[in-house]
Amino acid sequence: QVQLVESGGGLVQAGGSLRLSCAASGLTFSRVNMGWFRQAPGKGREFVAAISRSGGTTYYADSVKGRFTISRDNAKNTEYLQMNSLKPEDTAVYYCACSGVLRLPRAEDEVAYWGQGTQVTVSS
Repeated sequence: QVQLVESGGGLVQAGGSLRLSCAASGLTFSRVNMGWFRQAPGKGREFVAAISRSGGTTYYADSVKGRFTISRDNAKNTEYLQMNSLKPEDTAVYYCACSGVLRLPRAEDEVAYWGQGTQVTVSS
């Protein structure tokens, strides 16, 4: 079955950086579009970033544009989220998402598979 396993979360001071990874199995990784969502305490899950199958197309939420970079390594079946200049409002559980071969995952109803989530906490 499809499994998405995130890693790389943790506690960081404001202005710091983290890199999240998502290792995928049970699917042909190079044929699916991938993304990241996050859920802050007391809030709904929101879109963060998405990347096409080849990595040639990316989308970002306005709140992270210029600070976060999504990428993927199809040879390693892994996607990444490099997060720089982190702010306390970036504190959330971050979820890896797979939407399949057609659409990029920019909304929850476009996601076919979810990871279990990894906690990111940014202290002020």
